[in-house]
Amino acid sequence: MRTCGIEIKGSEAIICLMTLKNGLFDLPDCRQNRFALSKDQDQQQMRHFQFTFAKFIEDYQITQLVIKERPQKGKFAGGAVGFKIEAALQLIAGCNCSLLSATELKEKLKRHPLPVDFKATGLKVFQETAFLTAYAFLAK
Repeated sequence: MRTCGIEIKGSEAIICLMTLKNGLFDLPDCRQNRFALSKDQDQQQMRHFQFTFAKFIEDYQITQLVIKERPQKGKFAGGAVGFKIEAALQLIAGCNCSLLSATELKEKLKRHPLPVDFKATGLKVFQETAFLTAYAFLAK
């Protein structure tokens, strides 16, 4: 199963591709590590964002999107643009989408600690949360 872990920060969806095959995790090479939404008020920009992400899903044969959930209220609440991005991703046809709360993420990482240090993965520092989200989803 090819999974895409996603962290939404501001007007960007930061991603990390991960596969689990025969008990081994793999981080396939990927042409992009983030998708930006420039003007969320413009319908064409929203459609372009969704189309670009859908094409990415098709090209890399991704079967599952996993988005790190953000609270709707409180100190760490997500912004309106982030929720628009989340909705656009959830509505992409042909790909399953799940939300993973911060609590679930911590519990799964506690039960299934990372087998390798994040620095050894070769990913960019800003991709760490997306990586952890994908790992926690696949580590069942």
